[in-house]
Parts: sequence; structure tokens; C-alpha cells
Amino acid sequence: MKMKIRRMAAIWIAKVISAVCRLSGKQGVTFAGKIALKVDPDILKDLSAQVREKIFVVCGTNGKTTTNNLLCSAIEKEVLSDRVKKDMGNISSGQDSDMSGYSSISSGQKAGVSGTQVKKRNAKVVCNHTGSNMLDGVVAAFVLAAGNSGTLDADYACIEIDEASTLRVFPHFKPDYMVLTNLFRDQLDRYGEIDITMDMLNRAMAMAPDMKIIVNADDALAAYLAMESGHEYLTYGITERVFSEEEQGEQHEIREGRFCKKCGTRLEYEFYHYSQLGKYSCPNCGFARPAVDFEAFNIDMSEGLSFEVLEKLENISLSRIKEDAGNDNEAENEIDTENSFDTKNSVMDAARLADTVPNVEKIIPIGTGKNIAGKAAAEKTAANKNVSDRKVRRYESRPLSADYHGFYNIYNILAAYAAGRSAGLAFKSFDEVLSSFHPQNGRMEHFHIGRTDVVLNLAKNPAGFNQNISAVMEDKREKDIIIVINDNAQDGTDISWLWDVDFDRFGATDHTRQNTDKLASPDSNEQEAYGQKKEMPTTIGKGIHSITVSGIRCQDMRLRMKYVDIPCDMIGDVKTAIEARLADGCGNLYVLVNYTALFSTRNILAGMG
Repeated sequence: MKMKIRRMAAIWIAKVISAVCRLSGKQGVTFAGKIALKVDPDILKDLSAQVREKIFVVCGTNGKTTTNNLLCSAIEKEVLSDRVKKDMGNISSGQDSDMSGYSSISSGQKAGVSGTQVKKRNAKVVCNHTGSNMLDGVVAAFVLAAGNSGTLDADYACIEIDEASTLRVFPHFKPDYMVLTNLFRDQLDRYGEIDITMDMLNRAMAMAPDMKIIVNADDALAAYLAMESGHEYLTYGITERVFSEEEQGEQHEIREGRFCKKCGTRLEYEFYHYSQLGKYSCPNCGFARPAVDFEAFNIDMSEGLSFEVLEKLENISLSRIKEDAGNDNEAENEIDTENSFDTKNSVMDAARLADTVPNVEKIIPIGTGKNIAGKAAAEKTAANKNVSDRKVRRYESRPLSADYHGFYNIYNILAAYAAGRSAGLAFKSFDEVLSSFHPQNGRMEHFHIGRTDVVLNLAKNPAGFNQNISAVMEDKREKDIIIVINDNAQDGTDISWLWDVDFDRFGATDHTRQNTDKLASPDSNEQEAYGQKKEMPTTIGKGIHSITVSGIRCQDMRLRMKYVDIPCDMIGDVKTAIEARLADGCGNLYVLVNYTALFSTRNILAGMG
């Protein structure tokens, strides 16, 4: 009883703190969690134990918040069935007014006999939507979702966790699934090199021996960590080449993990997607990109994002395929053109599929439940005398599309889908979730202010910033860009990573722009320091109307742009910078910020909208 009173007190205090912080315009989530943990040190352990089904955690350098929130939204659309005992005495006479949403799973029962009823409802999920992913933020997610009585009514939990914080969170609960998105260099003064981050994650994984890992197979570092952990793991990735060699040549990205973690030999890449993500192998020890369980292919980024997911289900024998098909000849020799992959009104036959995805011999499109055995499979099995014993893979295919920009979002969508499906969830409404899901909390978040469309996005390390630049440049309309850089403790005070970002991609390709305007800055002495008419570099990229640098380290950011000969204005105060571009901009504004600038900038934009 005493422990429950402490838990209730912690919940009440945390909710009051959270409410007060919101009223004062502050986030207040982590502080609420910190106080709750002070009042009741066991509160996270107690509340997480009340989750009825599974707990997912999402870790990795980039993509955690979007992946976690999308996974949460998809699970919330899952329809669950609660079996309850119900007195059916009044059902036949229609007098039971409390039966809405229930259906009987037993038939032919007489009036007056208790029976088992089923109530359909959507899943209830605990999630740290705001991206507060250290211990206090995780505590707050559970505490603020709990009832005042100290109980938690939740089927699942989707929790984003900072990589370094896993060692502090996992002693409180053992997740059922970990999604590992990628591992890039990030905040060197906080994390150090990637090897330190990998060691922390490896130690955390050892704390949860029954946890399954869903890992990005295209990242050699993340894949190695999962493969060597001793845990059961499933993979997702993109096997086809998406960018041409010419496009890859334009991106001189810093690539982490270029050397095999097993033997130290330089990895060989068939191609890169971005940074170190791609198709790799070690020529010395044989370490290579693992087989992919959830694969995206037929990728189209011309209008938003569209692709198909190929999901490996199980290994079954050819004789089982024949049995399912009901006709040996049909199973081996015919192509079901009606239910074959259909992308943009063109049929992909089995031979093309076999070339696209190695070892694919059987496809079951989602929603048909029908077996497809193509000519490619027949040709392979005809030469095998013992075809009835041969094992082949079974797959499901599913087309997905989303009105997002940025190639990296394919990985986020794929990770969320793979996590839910790996846990046995049907995800029948996943398309609906994608169409209605709008990233928030500064992850490609949209605002409309006056005549200007504004996109706010977080960019906090070289890999993430380079993908931001790609997403911005995918927009062929004229655009203004504001870059906000802070160096507070949560950002990392070492901002040398800015020199590893490909800002030269904002430069001119076929036209130039002259900028000899006076610099704008909150520093009244700045014009004297830099000259009344500072001659700026003369080249700026096609489709870019202006670039403005802001934030605590705006001068460092301007120096970085100077070294790639790109003109920019400097306005140290973020609100002033936004107001200036709203006043004289082209009506299409991108605001790219690092971590501590995110919440305040979002508040500024929300207040203007």
C-alpha cells in the first residue's frame, strides 16, 4: 500500500509539473519525469510491467523520433479483441444496453447463460512522442500516460531511447524488441567515436537477453552489432541501386565504418545510398550485408515517396507450394499475371523479380492469399530431380506511399513496418496511417504563415544534415533557407562536424547571385568589424532565393559557408531571422536547426501561424 501511495504521489506531482510547464510555454517533460523518479525510484519498473503486450524501443543516431512515432501510430490502428464474460440473460429480449462493440464468440447459447463476449477496440500505446529520449523523458512517457490511481492501461509501449541512455533505462525494464536505425558520428564531445557508442549499445543488449533486434542491414556498423550480439535479429534494407554513379559522385560524404569490424580490412561497396549505407562486403573475412527480411524496392521519389516492401515469411517446400496451388503444373509453369507485382500499371514477372531480389521463388501479394509460382521458379526447379524436398522462400509484397520528402524517410517507414510485422501485428491499416501521419516535433514539420509555407527540420550531425540538404534540393521551387546552429550542452559544444557537411551542394551550378548587402546581426558593432559593405561570395545554387545563418554559432556557420563561396546573410536572433524571410522571402522557407534550437524555433513558428 505504501509503495502504491508513493507511485500515485509521483504521478500526481509529475502531471502538475507538466501542466504548469505547458502553460508557461515550456516543454517540461523531462523535468516531470525527473521529479517522478525522485519521489518513487521504482515507478518506471512498476508501470512498464503493466504493459500487457510488447515493449518496443527505437535506438540509433538518426530517425529515432519519426520511426518511433510512426510505429506508435500504426499500432494504435491495430484492432484488438478483449474477451470478457457477460451475462447474456437479456440479450435475446434486446434489453442489454451495454453490448455496443461486443460480439459473441459462442453461438446457440440460451438466455440466462453466461457466455464469452468479444469487444473490438484499438490498441493503447505509451509513447514519448516529443523525442525526450533520456531516462527522465522515458519515465515521463509512462508516468503521464498512467491513471491517477497509479495504474497504466496500455497494450504496447513505443519508446525512443538515446543510445547512451540505454544503460540507464534497461535496468528498469527489458524491451521485447529493439529497432536499430543506424550508427553515425554524433556529438563527439558527448559520445566520442562510434566505437564507444557501439560498446554502450552492446552492453545494453546484454541486459535484455530475450530482446529481438530489428536492424538496418544497409549499415555495416549496426548490422555487425546485431549479428555479433547473440540476439535473434531481423533485417530491413534497400537492395537495389537508387542513385546513379554520377549522383553518388556529386556527394563527397564522410563515410563511417569503412573498415570491417571483424578483421579491419577495408569494406568493398557495390554501391552507396548515403553515408556508409549501401551494399557492402569484406574481401578478407567474408563479413557482408546480411540477407534482408523486409526489403524496399521499385523506389520512386518523383512525387513524395513510393515503393514496395518484400517481406520474407518462412521457408517451405516446393511440395507445399504445389499443395497450396492445387495443381502441380500450374504451380511450376504458370505466371499469375493478375496477382503479380503491379507497379504503375506494369506487371513484374517472376523472372524480373528473380533478377531484382536474389533467391525469390514464391510471392504472395498481401491481401490476395494466393500463391504465385513464376517461370523463373519453374526453370530453377526443373533441373532439380528432388523438387519435392527443395526449400524455397515465401514472401509477401506490399506497395506503400507517403507524401514525404527525403530518401532517408524510406528507411524510417521500413523500420516501423518491419518492427510491427516482426511482432506479429497485421498492420492492415498501415497505408491509412502513412497517408494521415504528419511528422511533428521538428521532423519535416510543416507550417503555413501568411503567404509562406515553412518546413522545420532537425539536423544535428553530418549524415543527417547531408540528407536534409538532399531533401531541400529535391524541392525544385525557389526557396529560402535558414540554418540555426547552437552549441549548448545538449547539442555538443564541439561544432567541428559542420566541416563534414556538404554545404557546397547549396552552391551554384548554372547561375550566380551577387550579394553586397550589409550584414544583419544583433551585434551593433558587427558592421564595423566586417565593413560597411562586405563583399560576399558570389555563387548560390539554382532555386535558392536566400540563405540565412542564425543561432549562437551563426558566425561559425557563416565562416563555413564562406569557405564554399556561398553568400549568406547573418541574423543571430532566430525570431528576427524568420520574420525577415517571411517579409522578403519567396514564400517557400526551410528552417534547419540543431537540437536545442528545435523547441524554441518550433514555438516561434507555431506562434506566428
